[in-house]
Amino acid sequence: MTARLLLLAHGSRDPRHAATMDALVLQARALRPGLDVRVGYLDHCAPRIPRTLEQLAEEGDGPVVAVPMLLARAFHAKTDIPGVLREAAARLPRLEVHLAEVLGPSPLLWRALERRLAEVGVRPAADTGIVLASAGSSDPTANAATRATAAAWARAAGWGGVAVAHASAAPPSVADAAATLRAQGLRRLAVALYLLAPGLLPDRIADQAATAGIPAVASPIGASPDLAELLLQRYAEALTIRPAELSASA
Repeated sequence: MTARLLLLAHGSRDPRHAATMDALVLQARALRPGLDVRVGYLDHCAPRIPRTLEQLAEEGDGPVVAVPMLLARAFHAKTDIPGVLREAAARLPRLEVHLAEVLGPSPLLWRALERRLAEVGVRPAADTGIVLASAGSSDPTANAATRATAAAWARAAGWGGVAVAHASAAPPSVADAAATLRAQGLRRLAVALYLLAPGLLPDRIADQAATAGIPAVASPIGASPDLAELLLQRYAEALTIRPAELSASA
């Protein structure tokens, strides 16, 4: 029996967020015809994750692989999502849920970022610096993971440099990251949005980029075929391990 795929999205009041998740569902279904792919939200959007799990349990059609639509393991991955799934498991004891890893890090995300940068005329080059703009987190390990991603991507793609900026929660800002790259002698700069969907934070980053004198700002990763491929990779990986215990420290 084929396991079903559930995307665990954060949710947003901005309708573009839900539209992106819906497009990703279609992308994943196109890559794996016949696969049951759905989305559930932590907040702001419907259906919420508990309701989607109830529907899956009512249909009783095999296990579920839940993939967090998160780029790093921060609060939502460590606390919110396990908590929601643990509560659902108590109500739906017959529903088998395999909790997948978060999306990052992955070379497929680099490919998606390069795809978006190419759309604004920016391609890997030794004279080009990239501001990798993420949401930022109060969890230092999540921010460290983003910095590690930036360093690995710079080496793999051949950028002159990649500096991380955060839209919220912690420094550095876009201006700080741009100053770091310019101090390295890089004058051609662009911003890559290390975010999944349009919304408040991407809009804030675009404003900061304009203030910092960076005209080239890529779109968020969005419903990229690379991201859809990554979803299916996380789905396959999760099926090789036992169902999630859903502990608070998972």
